[in-house]
Amino acid sequence: MIDSLYIGATGMHAQQTGVDVVAQNLANMNTTGYKKSYVVFEDLMTRAATGGQPAGVLGMDPASNMGLGVAIARNAKSFTTGEIKQTGKPLDLAIRGDGLLEVSMPDGSVAYTRGGTLKIDQDGMLSTLAGLPLKASISVPADTEKLTIAPDGRVTAWRNGGRDADELGKLELARFNAPEDLNSLGDGLYQATERSGEPVQGRPGEDGLGLYAQGFLESSNVQLNEEIVNLMVAQRAYEANAKVVQASDDMLGLVNNLRR
Repeated sequence: MIDSLYIGATGMHAQQTGVDVVAQNLANMNTTGYKKSYVVFEDLMTRAATGGQPAGVLGMDPASNMGLGVAIARNAKSFTTGEIKQTGKPLDLAIRGDGLLEVSMPDGSVAYTRGGTLKIDQDGMLSTLAGLPLKASISVPADTEKLTIAPDGRVTAWRNGGRDADELGKLELARFNAPEDLNSLGDGLYQATERSGEPVQGRPGEDGLGLYAQGFLESSNVQLNEEIVNLMVAQRAYEANAKVVQASDDMLGLVNNLRR
């Protein structure tokens, strides 16, 4: 009876986390490149339902097991592709298909992003909007009049009215065996984890990797109708667990009254 109180409490806590995740997804419906989160639940460890009593006590099967509630296994990301929308801006970059763009972090590590709005920083380096340079170290000359990024990642600077072209480098793509387990750093950046595995680099358009799309941005992959349904399910599950806690408390109250 006491167990049911704690089991119900774990259910309430888990469903509250589910509601929080839905709220985060809905808040980022219009965030460029945002990947929706989802919660993975797992049951807590089990123990013998007899609670150490001899076999046959209260008619219980000593071989049966009883769970101790629910826990959150992990908060994962869904990397389904969002809608690709045209912006016409030369430094907007999307990825059509699988793959992540590599970004150099201030501590020397590598982060990954699905693209977004790029910029040329004060040092002439092609960077994210937050000022983080791309791992490919693309340096853009100051007299560049036009910058093009081909679908295969070739970056070209055009000068002298389009008569002179210099290839500045190539942007590769990286992918993971389990991208849903990447660690979100915010600002559309992700970091590899033990669960996600090591990144596999490759050229865009090869080995199943996607292609770059200059002048496009990827929208959030959050689906409003799906999130509303998830919210309703989590809310009903929370209410059900709250009723379990209330019922267990009522039963304990009856037992206490019997002792008087």
